[in-house]
Amino acid sequence: MNELFRYVTIAVSSEWRRYDPRQREADKAEFVSAVSDARVNAYSLVGMRADADLLLWAVGDDLESLRALEVRLAGTRLWAWSTRPHAYLAARRRSPYLDGHAHAGGEHDAPAGPRGDKPYVVVYPMTKKRSWYVLPHEERARIMAAHFAVGHRYPTIRIHTGYSFGIDDQEFVVAFECDDVRDFLALVADLRETESSSYTERETPIFVGRAMPLAEALDELDGVAARIPAT
Repeated sequence: MNELFRYVTIAVSSEWRRYDPRQREADKAEFVSAVSDARVNAYSLVGMRADADLLLWAVGDDLESLRALEVRLAGTRLWAWSTRPHAYLAARRRSPYLDGHAHAGGEHDAPAGPRGDKPYVVVYPMTKKRSWYVLPHEERARIMAAHFAVGHRYPTIRIHTGYSFGIDDQEFVVAFECDDVRDFLALVADLRETESSSYTERETPIFVGRAMPLAEALDELDGVAARIPAT
């Protein structure tokens, strides 16, 4: 099944942070309840971005399930006190350049979405230059084989590729699970030297998120997670 991915970033207003703590706790609990029956993974963006505080990565078997999730969220107080700076829609599918290639731990060896065993995720949209699609398929496959070979040198980094052709402004949404963001930095630096990189038109904005239960990510929004109880 080619499941759908929905990535939504949320920025909470400073006015909400000044609300009574009991009201904020109630708002967070309401938000968690609205998400609870959906396939949603939460990531704190606190300390990583200035324009967003929370990233939700939702997986759905169809578009209506993803729409229903956001309709429920729209009814919460926290949603009313926040904005959504960036959001992406993509579908899972197998790369046309893999042919019969397969390897242990490949992204299609497991159900869609993160596996939850790594602390960080890096998510970004990507669009290729139109000149890429003018190349014969065999030439593109050759170039991508070298691209994949670089990725195989970093076995601790797990990729999830979503395709957005015709359903969003970008062509792909790529998510990487990793143990240390410096490993991902090294991977991207190596990929910059590949031939495939010259065909990339855009791959921003980039989000680095810390995986955690949604309730914990919400507690980072107003600093509750860092407060020391009074003695």
